[in-house]
Amino acid sequence: MMKSLDILKTPSSVKITALTLFSLTLLIFIFTRYSSTTTLTISHLTFFSPSPSHHQQQQPKPLRVPPLPSLDRIGLLDQNGVMTDNFTLGSNDDSLLLNWNMNNDDLVPVVMEKKVVEKYKICDMSMVDYIPCLDNVEEIVKFNVSLRGEKYERHCPQQGKGLNCIVPRPNGYKRPILWPKSRDEIWFSNVPHTRLVEDKGGQNWISIKKDRFVFPGGGTQFIHGADKYLDQISEMVPDIAFGHNSSVALDIGCGVASFGAFLMQRNVTTLSIAPKDVHENQIQFALERGVPALVAVLATHRLPFPSQAFDLIHCSRCRINWTRDDGILLLEANRLLRAGRYFVWAAQPVYKHEVSLQEQWKEMENLTARMCWELVLKEGYIAIWRKPMTNSCYLSRDMAVHPPLCDSNDDPDDVWYVGLKACITQLPNNGYGSNVTNWPSRLRQPPDRLQSIQMDAVISRQELFNAELKYWNEIIDSYVRAYRWKEYNLRNVMDMRAGFGGFAAALHDLQIDCWVMNVVPVSEFNTLPVLYDRGLIGVMHDWCEPFDTYPRTYDLLHAAGLFSVEKKRQKCNISTIMLEMDRMLRPGGYVYIRDSVRIINELEEIAKAVGWITAQNDIGEGPYASWKILRCEKRF
Repeated sequence: MMKSLDILKTPSSVKITALTLFSLTLLIFIFTRYSSTTTLTISHLTFFSPSPSHHQQQQPKPLRVPPLPSLDRIGLLDQNGVMTDNFTLGSNDDSLLLNWNMNNDDLVPVVMEKKVVEKYKICDMSMVDYIPCLDNVEEIVKFNVSLRGEKYERHCPQQGKGLNCIVPRPNGYKRPILWPKSRDEIWFSNVPHTRLVEDKGGQNWISIKKDRFVFPGGGTQFIHGADKYLDQISEMVPDIAFGHNSSVALDIGCGVASFGAFLMQRNVTTLSIAPKDVHENQIQFALERGVPALVAVLATHRLPFPSQAFDLIHCSRCRINWTRDDGILLLEANRLLRAGRYFVWAAQPVYKHEVSLQEQWKEMENLTARMCWELVLKEGYIAIWRKPMTNSCYLSRDMAVHPPLCDSNDDPDDVWYVGLKACITQLPNNGYGSNVTNWPSRLRQPPDRLQSIQMDAVISRQELFNAELKYWNEIIDSYVRAYRWKEYNLRNVMDMRAGFGGFAAALHDLQIDCWVMNVVPVSEFNTLPVLYDRGLIGVMHDWCEPFDTYPRTYDLLHAAGLFSVEKKRQKCNISTIMLEMDRMLRPGGYVYIRDSVRIINELEEIAKAVGWITAQNDIGEGPYASWKILRCEKRF
């Protein structure tokens, strides 16, 4: 009985009942309007009509509503329209969960065309390490005098001048050495560049032994090894607590990324960044080792990370003039640093007593004081500052003190091609960003900043967060079982449309030993603050432009719903995105595309033209679902 009553409360039942009542009302009106002898008995939902000859009343015949079929709840909404995390994956879940963060501005209908794609040619061998936006010589030559590092920033080719061929691999390229062995050695033939060995061989960075590069784990300021250096930092400030209070770090001017490589065993994910400068292959070495890294430079634009992203920012002899232009570069570091967390500087001005270096130290000391940073400890060649937890220090300063606070309308999370600003980013009064939990609980807990990011609020954000987490756990679990992902030996993974980071969280929960670069497309809601509060890393990016990484640096590229979005934007041809994916993908690597049926066939044709081995698979809802999986392999 209760089950029948529950069924009648469903939206479908309400609609059918309303339609029935409307029909009955219409019939009543017709009979009462045109027949004076019609009688209506409401209580039985019946009508009577007189006999033409005897005027006798007929036996009433009830009008019965056929019983509604029982409904299985499929999806994220319960029968009252309230979201729940207790749901069954159904045919509508892909479109709901993969399209919730789609910004529909300027979208146009998709026109489906069947195209024959010619096989792409191999590029010239001079492009073996080609990064399109950083090797655009035509633009770079305009910055011969680059006082602020402009020539090391992005200068992407104009439309029609981008990559239109397959980037070749170096002669003798081998399948990369697997992690964790790759932390300490890689094949020389995969990154055949000796400049770093020549320049830094005496600083315990890197050396050559037979057919391999070897990484002893040292650096300019920690020639005795990264582990001892990390121990020293932990002893100086125990509150840093690697792996607990500090889960996400940024290493600026990272060299070959040994700092980040050795932090991994302490449960810290470190994003290592460096420019493509005179030591142009340091990020390539880092990625070949299997360490999270990105080619990036502090120059005139914000880095593509949100505010309060990192629990620790580290700079060891990173060759950055932190005090230039009213401290504009240190103010960018301040934007990126989480409230109450630490900036570590290991450099000559900290410990050397030369007049010029001591002047640099005094400038740094003065600037950090005006920024309300607390100098926690200066010991040996390391100085550690702590960022304030609140705005109280900023607001108590004299109005004439510089640097000033940023305008209240400045969005500290707006990062795509946004210029640096010589001002102090104010902290949220509600403490958002600083009140994250410790690792690993923060990975699964919806952070407070989930409520403050700019996005449509039609659906409960917390329920959507939980639903995405559950959804990707079930999907990745099926991938691991059906496609044997644990046999892939994945290390460097990219999620090209990350949302809240459910894909990366699922890989962690299912114990796939890899790291994930989460990419938030510029055309969608900026969820980067949520990603970093969860203890993940990621960047903002426009997929109609090349990504700032070397060729052959990722083992797996994952794209869920990305191409449907980019097709609708009509900003670029989706074949340019596929060529860029091939450039980033290691030989022997994989691509998983989960998208609508209407676009999968076109993507498969492009994938074959690029030279990948392809296969289409149904999703869990079967062959008639509106989504499919395109699996691709870049054969070795």
